[in-house]
Amino acid sequence: MPRFKQTHEILKLMGKKELVRNIGIVAHIDHGKTTMTDSLLAEAGIISPKIAGEARWLDYLEEEQKRGITIKTANISLLHEVDGQPYVINLIDTPGHVDFTGKVTRALRAIDGVIVVVDAVEEVMVQTETVTRQALMERVRPVLFINKVDRLIRELKLSPKEAQEKLIRIIRQFNQLIDLYAEPQFKDKWKVSPANGTVAFGSALHRWGFTVQMAQEKGIKFSDLIAAYQEERVDELRKELPLHRAILDMVVHHLPNPVVAQKYRVPMIWKGPLDSEIGRAMLECDDNGPAVMCFTMAQVDPHAGLVATGRLFSGTIREGEEVYLVGAKRQCRIQQVSIYMGPFRDAVPEVRAGNIAALLGLDAARAGETLVDVAYKDQMVPFERIKYITEPVVTIAIEPKRPVDLPRLIEVMQKLSIEDPNLVATINKETGEYLLSGMGELHLEIACKFIKDYGVDIITSKPIVVYRETVTSEGVNAMAKSPNKHNRLWLQVEPLEPEVIKAIEDGIISDEMPRKRLASILHREFGWPAEEARGIWAIDDYKNVLVDVTRGVQYLREVREMIIQGFRLA
Repeated sequence: MPRFKQTHEILKLMGKKELVRNIGIVAHIDHGKTTMTDSLLAEAGIISPKIAGEARWLDYLEEEQKRGITIKTANISLLHEVDGQPYVINLIDTPGHVDFTGKVTRALRAIDGVIVVVDAVEEVMVQTETVTRQALMERVRPVLFINKVDRLIRELKLSPKEAQEKLIRIIRQFNQLIDLYAEPQFKDKWKVSPANGTVAFGSALHRWGFTVQMAQEKGIKFSDLIAAYQEERVDELRKELPLHRAILDMVVHHLPNPVVAQKYRVPMIWKGPLDSEIGRAMLECDDNGPAVMCFTMAQVDPHAGLVATGRLFSGTIREGEEVYLVGAKRQCRIQQVSIYMGPFRDAVPEVRAGNIAALLGLDAARAGETLVDVAYKDQMVPFERIKYITEPVVTIAIEPKRPVDLPRLIEVMQKLSIEDPNLVATINKETGEYLLSGMGELHLEIACKFIKDYGVDIITSKPIVVYRETVTSEGVNAMAKSPNKHNRLWLQVEPLEPEVIKAIEDGIISDEMPRKRLASILHREFGWPAEEARGIWAIDDYKNVLVDVTRGVQYLREVREMIIQGFRLA
């Protein structure tokens, strides 16, 4: 029988960490993530089993339904029983298109395990590799679901032996990715195998699936699957081998709970002192520790305002509490705490460590922001910057058809930039044009559609790829005077070492980092002179570094902020 979702039941279980799983679903585009999710929602009683596989319920935006692709990440909390014991599954469905990989990257910060969906016919594709690599970079453990096995029977008409060879090849390809991208301590432990239950096979569209253990229990062989399709007995397959059981049992048995996962994930994503009170609380996923949360998504609700969604790593979050946003340097009061049910949010009294929650009242929160209990604001080190595999490289010029709509256009573009940090809105200083940069043409096309949906008719230019100049050798000492001729500034430009650029890209060093720690890394690991390393003033978004190497110069403090501002604008 389907288990109808009850928020109070889910809340009760959220306090028992061993019964919680935070998972995501990732895949190459059109490999069947959202279709598979429908089956899981039907089992939870959230949608009718009759429409599962076709509803694409978590694709609740009109544009997603029209295009048949996932554009944003969608969250939901489910109940699933294994051997009579209910578990809470906090599930995130993610986009598969390469233009939306930034949304996958942000979602991975909130989860501990991931189901990688692979099309049995197309096998491991480019985006499969990208999302698997992203998961392993965040120490998120993968399991494998080989989808569309029905296509091997109906379209390719493979024999049981040929089908088995194809499935084994997919598993081998996937394990090669783990071998390539996983850290040494996880390589062997995280490789998937049908024998240990970390691989499931099935058809999301027809809602059947199995692990080897399930097939052995039922005495079902591949020849029985072929016969079921030939004799049009797919409904029997659905009853004998329900997809939700194969997937969610695999999740419960093989993906870690928050207590287990945070012990090895926290040292990777948080570089503060692990022996501090905050560090110990996060490692232990302690409900009674300081509240520490990392936001992975910010959305602007037209009625409720900004909704900040993230993973609570320690402590308990309650409505009305005072918290501190480390990056924004702002103290805020939480107006509402809620958990997700697809497009809906259910308000709850509190959420405990190890779970995913949505908060209202934090207008300055953005994806990647760190929240901490206000009593610990001076001790908190922010989470590591979320590392994107790609950057916004395609740009369009955008203007309203009616000049009177310009303020509204600026407002909508700012809103889009808040919700999607991979969309960058800027003004061309030379032409005064408003520019919108994204990951690709589809990314920008969807953004323009959303702008029009907000009631602003726009004119856009053709997309262009923006190139930037850089220096290849050490420049001369250039001098500039202030307008009153009393102040002189000398500046020299030289290329950064490739290793330092890579460290900035990987988030090993960043502008948000305490300057003493930044200087220590540059001096010890990259051989910078200690004085230069201590003189860093700023690191900008384009991986440029501003360093003060002056000695005994007066009044620098008074002009420092203006120099940094000029550096960022240059």
